[in-house]
Formats: sequence, structure tokens, C-alpha cells
Amino acid sequence: MNTELIGIILIFLLSALLAWPLGKYMVNVFKGEKVWTDFLSPFERFIFKMAGVNPDKEMDWKQNLKALLGINMLFFVIAIILLMIQGSHPFWNPNGFGNWDPTLAFNTAVSFTTNTNLQHYSGESGASYFTQLIVFCWLQFVSAATGIAACALLFKGLLNKQSSNLGNFYNLFLKTCTRVLLPLAIVLSLALSFNGTVSNFEGLQQVTTLEGDTQLVAGGPAAPMVSIKQLGTNGGGFFGPNSTHPFENPNYFTNILENIAILLIPMALVFAFGFYLKRKKIAGLFFGVMSLLFVSFVAISVYQEMNGNPAIHQMGIANAEANLEGKEVRFGPAASSLWGVSTTATSNGSVNSMHDSHTAISGGIFLLDMFINAVYGGVGVGFINFFVFVIIAVFIAGQMIGRTPDFLGKKIEAKEIKIAAIVAILHPLLILAGTGLTSYLIVQNADLAWLNNPSFHGFSEMLYENTSAAANNGSGFEGLGDNTSLWNILTGIIMLLGRFLPIIGPLAIVGALAVKKPVPTTAGSLKAESPAFGAVLISVILIIAALAFFPALALGPLAEYFTL
Repeated sequence: MNTELIGIILIFLLSALLAWPLGKYMVNVFKGEKVWTDFLSPFERFIFKMAGVNPDKEMDWKQNLKALLGINMLFFVIAIILLMIQGSHPFWNPNGFGNWDPTLAFNTAVSFTTNTNLQHYSGESGASYFTQLIVFCWLQFVSAATGIAACALLFKGLLNKQSSNLGNFYNLFLKTCTRVLLPLAIVLSLALSFNGTVSNFEGLQQVTTLEGDTQLVAGGPAAPMVSIKQLGTNGGGFFGPNSTHPFENPNYFTNILENIAILLIPMALVFAFGFYLKRKKIAGLFFGVMSLLFVSFVAISVYQEMNGNPAIHQMGIANAEANLEGKEVRFGPAASSLWGVSTTATSNGSVNSMHDSHTAISGGIFLLDMFINAVYGGVGVGFINFFVFVIIAVFIAGQMIGRTPDFLGKKIEAKEIKIAAIVAILHPLLILAGTGLTSYLIVQNADLAWLNNPSFHGFSEMLYENTSAAANNGSGFEGLGDNTSLWNILTGIIMLLGRFLPIIGPLAIVGALAVKKPVPTTAGSLKAESPAFGAVLISVILIIAALAFFPALALGPLAEYFTL
């Protein structure tokens, strides 16, 4: 037990310690200052020239948003075409996988374009090596870079003093790929390869088991995809079981590396906010708020898993054992709980255990993480979502002290609050509407065979799928049979809305703030770095999540817990 707890503390501390210098480096990249990766400048200039893009052109928030949406639409079209013709070309397809069903191709193209990586397929039995690398691995780079570049635009807007220029999305996007994600992915990929993660181009291989039987085993170039899936908070596994699979995550050391990779860039962007705006105290407060929630969720989940499953205890099978159902023994229940909270706190979505087999309260914690969708959050978009909570908290705190609310010297007025409220409401609307629709359909049509579990847990499976799609997470309660036309189309639409509307809203807010005249700081000004504001911010986050989602939690994880 003590050893497992030490492992959790080590992973968290190493993630935070590495995130600090990475955040400073990322700010230098965003601002165009001298960095060690400047040798890539000729390559970047060549790409800009071929694309006909001027990387030095300053653009306002609308122009940047148009660039962001346009390039991602292009990525989606390319991806869905390549998936639908997978079996029609001979490249890197040693297992002879065929073309994809249109609804599954739509869902998967949306999924990887939106940084969700919700997988209604199993990679080793449905995706060629060409698809894994040229489609999925490539999208994991560009979708992550999209979120980070959007976050950099937000930083610039908050720093501006009466200027509508937020920088150039294309420039930030490409440099994020070449100077941040690519170097980190190369290092992690090599580290994983040297420690047992599979990386080859061989097809199915026949092996002899310990019992003397023979079976076919899938391999492939997994290490490159695993590295960017974790660093970019993508989460899409090369194999169906994801990071529970020993070919993706062979041992406890690779588990440490991958868990740190999940947390690294989301944490670094919080520190980057402080470095970019020269507001380290505020960044420290934001990091403290996120970390307090994160550590609390980890503690609850670890406690639940270490104390075991009451249903199994009642059967007399494991009277004093931890809950090991659906977990890998090489990791243990504590490391599995940490990963579960890490992957749902950051919208990563990869798994090193089956979330469907965790205890009811742990499953509820994973859902709550995605309901909030801002505890570190996905790369870039996590901080953008957190910014929405900040705006709402500033408004509420301003009303409490009887002053016009302001943040970083800019007044928060009706326009900004309305946009923030719409964004905050959108998330529960997508989740609850999707869950309500699928719950109604399963009750009305007994022939639908989605659920492998009845009652409260079956409801949790549908709630989790819709939540994972809306939060651009991608993990799932895998008792749900989700590869159907309805689930493919429904979650595809939810992923699109859940990805891009929460980017559009905050960029509109920061675009409005950027052109406002700064207001002078007085004795009555709200101090955003104060513990009091931190308390208001935590309250706003929890109240919004609790009020919107408590009935759903009561019908699912909480009802299941109290019936055991």
C-alpha cells in the first residue's frame, strides 16, 4: 500500500516539476523568442510557402477563428476519405483490413479531429498501419496543436491593451507541432520502445502459448502513436484495450512515463499563462485550485478501490482484498485510480484499467472530472474551459462586493457574461440531452442491444458515453455496445459541438476584452490572486457541476453505490 502511494506522489510531483520549465519554453515559442529549436525555421518557412500562408500577418479573433475552423474542416475531410478507402489501396495493410462503414468513418474522423479519440472500433482488428500512422497519429498531432494554438491566442488577447490583434493561428499551430509536440513525442517514443512498447511493421504473428496452443498476435508501430496520444491528451489506443495492453504499456516504469505525459502539457499551460502575462501569482492560484480538486478526486478513487467492491465481498470471494476487477496486476489499484483521474481530468481518455469495472464512486469521480472538464483539462482547451469559470467567478465575486467586475484590468460586462453563461450551459445540455435521448430509446425498443448491464449501471454506461463525447475525452464504460449507426452519429455531433463551441465562445470574450481600455487598479479592485477568489472559483466550479449533473449522478453511480 505504501509503495503504491509513493508511486502516486512521485508521478504527480514529477509532472509538476517538469511542467514548470516546459511552460516557460512554450511561452518563448508563442512569442517568437530565441529557443533551441530555431534550427527548424527553414522547414517551417518551406511549409508556409507551400501553403501560401503569411505567418507574420496579425489577425483578430474572427480571422484566427476562421483559420482554425477551416483547417480542421480540411483535416476531417481528408480523414473520412482515407478511412472509407482503407481497403482499396495496398499501403501498409499487411492484415488486409477493408473499407470502413460510413457512420463509423464519420464518427472516427470527427473523434480524432476533435482531439477526442472516442473509439468505436478496435485498432488491431480494423485499422491498417497506414490508417494508424497517416490518419490517427497525424490527427493526434494537429488536433493537439489546434487546442494549444487557441490557448496562445487567448493569452495574447488577455495581454493586449486596446488592440484587436491576437497573433497568427497558422504560425502558432505549426510551431506547436514542430517545436513542442514533435520533440517531446520523439523522446517519449524512444523511451517507450527501449522499455518494451511494440514498434514494428510486421503483420499478425503466430506464437505458441504456454499451454502449447498456437494463436495469432497483432503487433505494429505502436510506440509512436502511444507517445503523442498521451502528450496531446488524445488517448486513442493502437490496440483496443488501450494502455492496459502490454504492447502499449508493458510495465510500471512505462506506466509512470505515460501518466506523466498525460499531465505534462495541461499543467505546463497553466504555468505558461503566468509567464506570458507576467502574473505568476494568479497562475499559481489557478494551479492550486486545479490541483486541490485533482488530489481530492485521486484520494477518493484510491480509497474506494483499495477497499474493494462490496458486491464481491458479499459473495465471500475477497473479504479483505482491493478491487482488482478490470485492472492489470502489474499496475495495481492505486496506480489505476491515479490514471483514471488523470485521464478524465485532462480529457485524455486513454485507460490502463477498465473504468466500467471500477467501484461506483470511482466511476462517479471519473464522470465528475469530465463534467467539470477543466481540472488541467485537454491541451489548450482545458485552460480555455477554466477561463470560462474564471469569468463567471469574477462576475459573482464582483457582485458580492458591490463593484463592476474586472479581470486583469479589463471590465467584465454583460456581453462577456452572456457568452460565458452560454458556454457553461452548453456542456450539460449536450450530455443530458444525449443521455435522455438514448435512455428513452432503449426503454421504448427492447430490440436495441446496447447495454450489457441493467439498471443503474446501464444508465451510467450511457451517461458516460455522452459525457466522454461532450468533454472530448474518449474513454468509455465498455459494457456499452457503441458501434451502431445511432451512437456513431449522435456522439459524432456531440463531439463537434463540444469541441468547437467552447473554443469560439472564449475567443469571442477575449476578442472583446482585448480592445477595451484598461481600468486602473484601486483598493476596491478584485485581487484574482487572493485565496478568497480561489474559494469563490472552486465554489463556482463545483456548484455548476453539482446543480447541472447531480440528478444524473443520483440515477447512476450514487444509486448503484447505495444498492450494494
